[in-house]
Order: sequence, then C-alpha cells, then structure tokens
Amino acid sequence: MRQDMTGAPPRRAALALAALGVVYGDIGTSPLYTIKEVFGGARPIPLSQANVLGVLSLVLWALIVVVSIKYVVFIMRADNRGEGGVMAMIALALHSARGDARRERLVLAAGLLGAGMFYGDGMITPAISVLSALEGLEVATPLLAPYVLPMTLAVLFLLFFFQRHGAGSIGRFFGPVMLLWFVSLALFGISGVARNPQVLGAVNPLHGLRFLAENRGLALVAMGAVVLAVTGAEALYADMGHFGAKPIRQAWFFVVLPSLMLNYFGQGALILADPSAVANPFYHLAPAWMLYPLVGLSTMATVIASQAVISGAFSVSRQAMQLGFLPRSEVRHTSDSEQGQVYLPGVNWGLFCAVAVLVIGFGSSSDIAAAYGIAVTGDMVITSCLAAFVAVKTWGWGWGRAIALFALFLLVEIAFFAANVLKIPDGGWFPLAAGALIFLLMSTWKRGARLLTGRTSGEAVDLDAFIDALFVSEPVRVAGTAVFMTSDNERVPNAMLHNLMHNKVLHERVLVLSVRVSDAPYVPEADRIEIAALRGGFYRVSVRYGFKDEPDIPAALALGAARGLEIDMMETSFFLGRATLIPRVGSEMTYWREKLFVFMYKNASSAMSFYKIPTHRVVELGAQVTL
Repeated sequence: MRQDMTGAPPRRAALALAALGVVYGDIGTSPLYTIKEVFGGARPIPLSQANVLGVLSLVLWALIVVVSIKYVVFIMRADNRGEGGVMAMIALALHSARGDARRERLVLAAGLLGAGMFYGDGMITPAISVLSALEGLEVATPLLAPYVLPMTLAVLFLLFFFQRHGAGSIGRFFGPVMLLWFVSLALFGISGVARNPQVLGAVNPLHGLRFLAENRGLALVAMGAVVLAVTGAEALYADMGHFGAKPIRQAWFFVVLPSLMLNYFGQGALILADPSAVANPFYHLAPAWMLYPLVGLSTMATVIASQAVISGAFSVSRQAMQLGFLPRSEVRHTSDSEQGQVYLPGVNWGLFCAVAVLVIGFGSSSDIAAAYGIAVTGDMVITSCLAAFVAVKTWGWGWGRAIALFALFLLVEIAFFAANVLKIPDGGWFPLAAGALIFLLMSTWKRGARLLTGRTSGEAVDLDAFIDALFVSEPVRVAGTAVFMTSDNERVPNAMLHNLMHNKVLHERVLVLSVRVSDAPYVPEADRIEIAALRGGFYRVSVRYGFKDEPDIPAALALGAARGLEIDMMETSFFLGRATLIPRVGSEMTYWREKLFVFMYKNASSAMSFYKIPTHRVVELGAQVTL
C-alpha cells in the first residue's frame, strides 16, 4: 500500500485529525437536515415516542451496517495499492475481469454509472449543506429569512471562486474545525438526551424493526429520509489513499460515530419534549445565545464538506481522463509539494452552475433533500456489486461467501434506493438526469476513442516492416531528435507518414512513443519508461503512468539517459497528429453519438499541455478521419 500510515501513535493521531476535516465533512453535517426531513419534511412522519425511537434506531443501525461494517471494515479492503474511490474500484474490477469481454463490459458499465452517480451526489452536497447551515438564521430571527438564499449563493460562489488557489493553504485548519464541530454535536446531543433519556433505548434494533413492521406505508417514506444520515460514506473509501485505512477507521469509531449518535438521539429527545422544535431540531438543541456562533460554525463545517466533494470531483475527473473515460481538459496544480492537489476550471464552474441551479430552483434544504439520496443509494448499490466481484476474483472468496455478505448490504441499500424512488417526481430526477448525462458522456468518449483508434490503426503500417523498406530508398536525414506520439508504437504513426510526404526528411533519431495507463494508481520511476533500439536510429518507447500519476513526457524522456538514450530537449521536435473527424451514418456508433464524440474531441485540451510538452518544440500534422 502506498499510504497505509501506520507509524507512531502521534503520527496516526495527526492523520486521524486531518481525516476529520477531509473525509467526514459530508456525513458529519448530515445532522443539520436528517431528523428535520424525517419529521418535518415534505412527507413528515407523525410524532410519537414509538416513531421517534424507531427512526432513531434505523438511523443508528444504518450508520453501523452501511458505514461501519460495509465501508470501514470491508470496502476499505478493496484498495488498489492503497488507493480507493470509484475509479480505483473500476480499475481493480477491470483487472479482475481481464480476458472475459462480457464481464469487462458489465464492470465498465456499472463503474461508469457509479461515477455518474458520484457526480450527481457532488452537485447536491454543497447546495443542501450550505443552505441548511444558513437556514439557522431563520431560527435566530425570522427577519433574516429573505437573505438566506442570496447569502447561500454568495458563500457558494466564493467557495468555487477560490478553488483556483487550492485547498492546501486552508487545509490545515479543516481538522481542528471539524473536531470542534463533532465535539459540539456531542455536547448539544447530550443536553438533549438529558431531557428524555428514554431515547437511548433506540440502540436496540427491535425498535427499528417494529417501526418497519407496523408502519409499512410510512416506513418506505421514512427510509427515504433516513438515508440522508449515511450520505458521504463513499468519502471514507475515496480518500483512503490520502490518510491510510487505520487513521480513517480510528476517526470514525472514536469521534465521528459517537458524536453523530449522540446528536441524533438528542434531536429525537428534543422533539418528543417540544414538538414545535421539529421545524429545525438541530438549531433548537442549542441555547439562544449560541445560535449565531453555531450558524457560523455550521457554515464553516458545510464549506469544508463541500470542499471535500469538490476536490473529490477534481480527483475523479483527472483519474477518468487518465483511464480514457473523459477527454483531456485543463489541469492546474495548486501545490508544489502535493501532486494530488489539482484544479480543473471546467469541472469547477460546471459544478457551480449545477449547484446554483439547485439552490435557486429548490429554494430550501427540505426541497433539495427530496433530490438527495437516490444518487447516493445508487452509488452504494453499484459499489456493493463491484466489491462482491472483487472479493471473489481478487480476495479468493467463493461466490457463496461473497453473496452471503454483500446480499446483507444490498438488502439495506436496495430498500433505501426503493424508498428514494418515491422522490423522483419531487426532485430525485435531477441527480438521476445528471448521472445519466455523465454516464452518456463517459461511455461515448470511451467508445468513440476506441472507434477512432481502430480507424487509424487499421490503415497503419507495421513499424519494423516500414523501417526495413525505408532503407531501400532512404530519405534525407537531418540533425536532431523527432518524437512521434502514437497510441500504438508497433505501427507507423500517421504524423510520421505525413511528415515524410510533405517534408521529404527524417531526423537522425526517431522515437515512436506511446503512453500506457496502468490499472494501478502509481507507477514507480524505475518502471516509467521502456526503450527498444531499432535499426537506423529508430527507437520504440513506451511510457507508463498510473491513473493517479501526473503525465510529464519530457521528465519521462529524461529518465532515458540511464538507459543509454540521452535527449537534448532543445534539439528535439515533438510531432503530434490532430485528426479532423467526420461522422457517418451506419458506423458502429449511432450517428448522434458520433456527433457528440466529435464535439467532445474538438473541445478537448491539447496533448501539449496535458503531457507538459514545450509548445515551441511541437509540430502538429492534421489528417481527416471518417468514423
């Protein structure tokens, strides 16, 4: 594992504190709206002691089964050399399915659908979190109610605006702020439990089972709101590579889970003692003099939660580009020391537009909650299916053992998903539509890229045969090095053929270079470059990256000096092919998807910036390709 930080206890404690700020922001801010949505949302559950105890029991055991057992104990074992997240899971599952085309297609489809759900969740989290935090102003004084929406948009705009500077400069404060947040959750929860200690009986799962059995109609509605308590569970797995599994587990069991349990129980005790508090039980738990400071703390906590989701979207997008699921786009690095801290302008402002539409269109956290949950539960179901496949193929479990365990998780998650289907008319369509759009874009790009490669490689000439034929009538050779980048370095790149056709010359050294992305997150420098010397000054070069590595072709070529291929960058020219794509009816892809792929291809960023090739050393040669 790359970062299973298992050093001295002080080091683990520091990592656990940092994990509080990055990993648990989303799930840690769920108390702002979960109980309010159950008993005071669009479909409120009637207030009674039995119902409150039943719902609290469902919330607690959802946290235990879904988060503690599924994610913390089992899913975090499905690491890809220490890395987690949906792209790591896709790479791991594809590796396990290698050689079986049908399984590869199923894994790919499920993984891309899960990635789409992740983006749908990422759009809703900032909207509901920041809006629910600032709605506390309405509790302090109704006079501020008209300003909640504009203030929410202002906070969100500033959050997205400052993304270009990176989260590293303020990241060191995330952990202490979230520790203060969780301590506050626990203390306010204890004050509420003191009013009605009977709510502690909800620890008994029989209360939840009885509620489900006796209120079958209400139970489905309640489950659709209870799932809000486990939103953010995917972050435990996604951020594993940053902190390691042990610090994340320690933070969960020693800080996060106890604090959440106490706060949820405190809110339940409060609404039993004072039913009018159901309008916003989280803020009514606090004394009046604490409301404004608590709104400030809540806003900071929700901004941190949103920051984690936005950073996750940047990371997943970059990994998707590396794995060939998205076209290249601009990637800016915001840290000189941490390669994982990146900023993608296109993703950033696309997310902001979606979040702003959600805030303006829905107007309140309760209405947004109607849209929340279906993307989360869909992602959970897909993760369970992929993890079961990995458990069988990678961990060596039999299908019986894997099905027995993951069927338990799927039983809970499918119940959550079914409950959230009821929310589709009320806004649940939004994350589904967003997820479907992302799935369409990713699958279209992957399919189109394969189609383009097939079109170009089908006409290509074998490189070794080409070199042999070349010396029958050798062209003029000029000083310097030429690097021809291609997807298949066994074949002659089109750019080389066009250069010969138009310029009638070849450089004295010619590198035919291809880039391979491994299904591992990182490739060590010792394995970065492979060089095969061919006759006549030709070299076949393969550069390998992990899906979380930073592509840098000049840096990779510099490693060739140790292998006898020293390159002077000032005497090197990079030849890149740039195709003009022509869609056609009757191809392997439908015509409208071909048009979509052509649009994405035209708007992809150049290979120069993506691979850090000096612009003044690049020659682009165009060609027309009919799809």
